Amino acid sequence: MLGKKMVRDILKHKAQFISIFLMAFLGVFVFTGVSGEYIGLEVNIADYYEETNLADGWIYSPFLNDLFLEQVNLLGPTTQMERQLVVDSVGNFENDPEITLHFVENNTISKFYLLEGKPLDINDSEGVWLDKNFAEAKGLKIGDSISFESEGYVIEKEIKGLGYSPEYVFHASPYSLMPDYDKIGFAYMSYKAFPEETVPYNVLNVKFEDSPDTFAKLLDYRLNGYYSTFVQQADHPSVYQFSEEIARHKMMADIFPLVFIIVSMLMLLTTMTRIITHQRMQIGILKANGFKNSTIILHYISYGFFLVLSGSILGLILGPILIPQIFYPSMIRSYSLPVWSSAGNMTFIYLVVLMVIFSLAVSYYAVSSISNERPSDAIRPKAPKVSTSGFVERLNIWKKLSFNFRWNYRDIKRNRMRSIMTVIGVMGCSALLIGSFGLYDGMNDTKEWEYGQINHYDSKLIIDDNTSVSQIDKALSDVNGAKIMEENIELETGETNKLGDLLVLNSTDLITHTDKDKNKIEIENDELSISQKMADMLNVGIGDTVEWHIMGSDKWVKTKIDKIHADPIKQGLIMSPHKLDELGLNYTTTGIITSQHVNKTYDGFKTTSTLDDIEKSWDELTQTVWLYIYILSFFACILAVVVLYNLGLLSFTEIEREIATLKVLGFKSKALRRLLLTQNLIFTTIGFILGVPLGIYVLTLMWSSSGTSFYVIPSLTITNLLLSAAITFSLSIIVNLMFSNKIKNLDMVESLKATD
Repeated sequence: MLGKKMVRDILKHKAQFISIFLMAFLGVFVFTGVSGEYIGLEVNIADYYEETNLADGWIYSPFLNDLFLEQVNLLGPTTQMERQLVVDSVGNFENDPEITLHFVENNTISKFYLLEGKPLDINDSEGVWLDKNFAEAKGLKIGDSISFESEGYVIEKEIKGLGYSPEYVFHASPYSLMPDYDKIGFAYMSYKAFPEETVPYNVLNVKFEDSPDTFAKLLDYRLNGYYSTFVQQADHPSVYQFSEEIARHKMMADIFPLVFIIVSMLMLLTTMTRIITHQRMQIGILKANGFKNSTIILHYISYGFFLVLSGSILGLILGPILIPQIFYPSMIRSYSLPVWSSAGNMTFIYLVVLMVIFSLAVSYYAVSSISNERPSDAIRPKAPKVSTSGFVERLNIWKKLSFNFRWNYRDIKRNRMRSIMTVIGVMGCSALLIGSFGLYDGMNDTKEWEYGQINHYDSKLIIDDNTSVSQIDKALSDVNGAKIMEENIELETGETNKLGDLLVLNSTDLITHTDKDKNKIEIENDELSISQKMADMLNVGIGDTVEWHIMGSDKWVKTKIDKIHADPIKQGLIMSPHKLDELGLNYTTTGIITSQHVNKTYDGFKTTSTLDDIEKSWDELTQTVWLYIYILSFFACILAVVVLYNLGLLSFTEIEREIATLKVLGFKSKALRRLLLTQNLIFTTIGFILGVPLGIYVLTLMWSSSGTSFYVIPSLTITNLLLSAAITFSLSIIVNLMFSNKIKNLDMVESLKATD
């Protein structure tokens, strides 16, 4: 009988129960979807690294002979080694694409991952295994011939296979933010394919059992001076970039689900409270007919149990299937993985169990107050709560306040839990809005700061390794530009070491150095400046000393920090050629910047890129971030409408008798709507004010997960504040208007009758 009653109740209140089902579904759907997406990335990349046996570290040295290998093997933690010759080359195509060639000794560490063609044959001296993305961009296929020019050699081979490499999950040129597979690629060949009999190996891939820091110390102790650089797996550009991407997605998974789970429980509580309040007489009749309290409680908690369970299971199934498909398309353009699939763990099951437990607890809380009442009391409508005079009501000013304010003040006192729930809902809405708009402001601010206030050049010409001085001078004269030197460096202070960028240039109007407040600063010829983000990571300041070296060189130098500049994208050191020479390092021009728009490539130059091209790369790189912004804004509005509407329904249910009394006393519907609107605006104002610091905290979490390369100071702009407030208060007013007909059509006789 109670089962039939439950079906009738669900059909009668289908809108409310559908909302419970949907919110339970969305809570689990968002959590499992976003978590499944980033867990899938973690699982896919871990499987890929394991299958290809990605190196634990890379030792760069020109002395990779048998004695060197023996010394590395004697370190203790070393378990596996493989030499490679890694050189840059230019493909024989119209746009001179850069192709990194790997001549491998046995293809056992950081193995080429085959997608098409034959497996890499270490005895095949005529074949080449090519980057699949590059091959597709150039229209190449298995069996085609391709030639490379590198260090005076012309190497022509037949394409035997297409695939990926674990070292090139993210592969972008130093002068571009995004991969451009038409201009960049990689290729693997057997060591027998090298034009000379003796292969001058320059990279040693190593696997080891100990920690990377311990291995680095042992390596430095035994072979210091015989190698230029040791790169740990975590510091490899491709590995690092993908790890930062996963961290950003994990941040999103930590923020969204909690909000929706809370909302779903609030929805259940408000709906069950309303139903139980309206069914007091039915409950009283059931009790009078001998139904036990436990039976009645079990009956009402089953409403939420079945709905939350079914919604949670559906969210568990669909979340990992649908949500990853929102993010993966934009990521596939930036990263190369053989498998893009979502994954999960036991946390998903635990969440469903917790959701069901919470639903039982919430439903029990809603029905427990009436289950212990006597049948004669339960049959009567619930008496309004009595509010005693407090401190504020005893003040002289109390009688001078409007009836609207006094009524709302006392109603809030009588219904503290509902008031707190409403404030929490508005806090969540305003925090998500402030976070999303703050992220929007930060992205635009970063782009404007980097490409508007710091960089003023229009074009950058990238110099080839073998370019002559005369070729550089000719191009420099033609474009009326300025020479720069850009290199990757490793910095170290104590136990902390970081990878960064080195920029060496004379004073020029084409690049403006700024501090963290975006004010222009001058870096003198004899000064060295470190970026603010790098200084924070190394815990150094002006006057401190930092040790660093250019990647590929074993010469470390210690330098005092003279100034600190700020850059939103590039972190590292800036100095003049004079300062570089003073430190005993050679200045090598790597590029020319100019205010002219250059659309051709000069002899001796790799390529020419414009600031417009770089900005387009920035826009592509930040597509995932824009998805965050859209999703945050959308769900913030959903949260506001759901919470305000459902708590408005609860409020209306709790004060229905008071509203009916006021109507009998002659209050017009317009005045009563004003009463509810005032209370709604009070809650909205308090919730918004409390949501501002919470929004700043959410924004800080977002930017902290953006990686070590980005330096953005979270800030709350007036526009952000006003726009967030406008949306929050507009939603509050719109929701309030939804209750107009309820007040107008209120049945006063039904609301006021009681069995006294």
